[in-house]
Amino acid sequence: GGDRMFLQLQDCKSRTRDVMKEFSDVYEQQYAVALFNSVRFEIEGGGGTQSQLLHRKDPLAGRLIFSGSLFQYLEENRKWRNRFVSVPNSYTINLYESKTAHERGLHPKVTINCAGYKALTSMEEYIELINTSLPGIKAKMGSNPFIKCATQFPLILWHPYARHHYFCVMTEKEQKKWHAVLQDCVRHSNNGLSEDCTVQTPAFTDAVRRHRQAEGHYGTWDMMCGAPPQILANLVMETLHPDLRNVIGPRLKGKMQQRQRNWMLISDAVYRQVLSQTTARYDALAEACEAQRASLDARLRTDMDQIITSKEHVSGKIRALVLPKAEQLLRNNVQPYISSILEALMEPTSRGFSEVREVFFREMVEISKNSLNGGGKDKLGDLMERLSMLAFHPVKMQSCYEKVEQLNLEGLQQRFDVSSPSVFISRAQILMREQMDNSVYTFEQLLHQSLEAQGENDMCKTIQRCQDRVLKKYDYDSSTVRKKFFREALLQIIIPYMLQQLSPSCSPELPRFKELIFEDFSRFLLVENIFEEVVLQSVTKDIMMAVKEAAVQRRHNLYRDSIVLTNSDPNLHLLGETPPVDWATKFGDDEREGSLGGGIEGGGSGRRRRQVVSMIQLDGLPLAYESCLEVPGVDLIPEEDAEVSEEKREDGGEDREDPEPLESPKSPDSVNEIRGLINPIVEVEPESEEEESDTTNGTEPTAGFIILEDGLQEQVTHVTTKVEDIPRKSPQDKMSPQTMLQQLEVAIKNAIEETEIAVQEDESDSESSPPPPLATDSGRHDDSGFQSPTNEKLEEGVAQPITNGLGGEDKIIDPVEVEVILRPKTETGDR
Repeated sequence: GGDRMFLQLQDCKSRTRDVMKEFSDVYEQQYAVALFNSVRFEIEGGGGTQSQLLHRKDPLAGRLIFSGSLFQYLEENRKWRNRFVSVPNSYTINLYESKTAHERGLHPKVTINCAGYKALTSMEEYIELINTSLPGIKAKMGSNPFIKCATQFPLILWHPYARHHYFCVMTEKEQKKWHAVLQDCVRHSNNGLSEDCTVQTPAFTDAVRRHRQAEGHYGTWDMMCGAPPQILANLVMETLHPDLRNVIGPRLKGKMQQRQRNWMLISDAVYRQVLSQTTARYDALAEACEAQRASLDARLRTDMDQIITSKEHVSGKIRALVLPKAEQLLRNNVQPYISSILEALMEPTSRGFSEVREVFFREMVEISKNSLNGGGKDKLGDLMERLSMLAFHPVKMQSCYEKVEQLNLEGLQQRFDVSSPSVFISRAQILMREQMDNSVYTFEQLLHQSLEAQGENDMCKTIQRCQDRVLKKYDYDSSTVRKKFFREALLQIIIPYMLQQLSPSCSPELPRFKELIFEDFSRFLLVENIFEEVVLQSVTKDIMMAVKEAAVQRRHNLYRDSIVLTNSDPNLHLLGETPPVDWATKFGDDEREGSLGGGIEGGGSGRRRRQVVSMIQLDGLPLAYESCLEVPGVDLIPEEDAEVSEEKREDGGEDREDPEPLESPKSPDSVNEIRGLINPIVEVEPESEEEESDTTNGTEPTAGFIILEDGLQEQVTHVTTKVEDIPRKSPQDKMSPQTMLQQLEVAIKNAIEETEIAVQEDESDSESSPPPPLATDSGRHDDSGFQSPTNEKLEEGVAQPITNGLGGEDKIIDPVEVEVILRPKTETGDR
């Protein structure tokens, strides 16, 4: 079995190489076409209606989205641990041992990039998704999954290929807030292709689409998530994953939960390897194309008129071939459905945009009430500072996002090969967030301008005037943005369907049109692209008419195209060039701000105000409660007694250097726990690496004495060894492919050994005893390697040098180091 799996791993590498080779060829072709389109647009001008609202260039500069504490499930020892979570403005999730570790600038134990994940709040949802992971292995609803949640409020990050992450909190209120934050992280991470890259982004999306079409996949794709290397890894896994599952699935042994767990371990290991390959190859590909850009650009600008003339000539010939077939298909199979697709899109999207307006209006009311009630400028500074981050407050925006989540294309999905509406929901939510921030930013600039001109007299009227102007502009821009979104969504649904229907008869005819293109222009004019443009033009008129008709009827508050708000605020766009207003500095209490820790990069306001989402405060708790600071009691953690006591002994030493431990003291419910509280834990490093091969995760009887810091001599009765990761302090940034393959082999072999052990073990033992450490978890969570959520290695008393990458993630993956923990016992202690 092991040899067969090793061959399968080698096959994974070659499959990735093959897919990247095919993709690279297509990307290079599409890059030249995208450059031609970009330069042509730049020369000819054009574009849509100018927005009425101002757009903020970098709204999250100097901001932290959220931070707080929750429990994380550690698969290595099947225990729940308190973790401090920080979500920076990159929307990655960073987990730390404690808040102190974060404040000291230590490395996060885990960094999660949420692209491709789903945020779940129930075990039922999770079981339903993992039931699809292996053929023939299905858990019954209500049966125990392979993890036991410590509270009634789980939060799970699920991914079809990568490892899953399990968290829980103490209350429903916390769960809702954390769920909104996690969903925002997923939403932001999925939106990984920048629209500002007018060449790379269209080249990449067209290359991915063409590659999938060559495989027979024409419809929308749910896994177009994240940055290009992540999307390419998903592209490889789309075909590799089912094949791998069919080969490895039948060989997995043990109970159902054990097989599911081992399969996820193997899937994650393969995904990490694939991602490391796609990252390296895509970076090289993008660099090679950018190197050619200057020479291609120069040729385009010299020959642009001739290239356009040549393209129009070829387009006319292809149109004569395609149009009769396209029009028949359109008449019989598309036109009857356009209005129902449009209605399915318009209803929930428009409700979402209306809710954005309502949420913004409610915030305006709060600000007006403050001025009516005689609130001073300090209070105004607070309110405006809060308002400035409204669009990025996932909890306040949740009601808007929920409206569009009701979008349903039932009955149309199968006909038009739309895998799910999630692609359109995500896009609408991103647009809603942009419109909210544009509204907020415009209001800030208008109010600031008015206050500068006329001071703080008659503040309420000033606020009201600015609010009315912004809402009028929002209604116009909301209509414009939604109409564009509806047109694009209709094209995304209809064009792939039409291409799938027309390609069998039209594609074989296309090569003969290549003869009509001069060789010098052949890089910029591809007959396949021209064919797609002809199909797109054939349906565009019907789509434009359908959206226009909806606007004429004023359905969903859409404006007619003829309504143009020209020069209603001729000087407004000049305000967009001025720096953002720092309300906390302008109106806030400077002394109070200074006492809160001073300014942060990107603005002068205090640290407390720089967090977008506030901490959770629960009534009735004596201490400041930072979202789940207290560990649940033993009765809330359904683990065996031996595991509970072992966990508590470990906790005794885990946070002892932290001056303000996050975990509250627990009642000594057992002899083992009392022993753990009485007896100190001394950690010593092994002197040679030879000890590594002989140690195991466990407790070994030993004898001897050790001198403690206070000079007392203690007898040592047990030595506990922990095998953990320690970041290497070297500038090397990536694992070699050989090391990656070796780790992958170890991961698979380990999974095989686990399954064989699981078969031999007694049923009850296999559920309650901790599993051996997972070989795949030998590195940190990063987009380029393996990860371990329990890097319990950094001494918090010593600041560690920062060696992580630009994005705040550690990109160094190391061999494990061994740490020996000596557990001394007093003579009078319980043996």
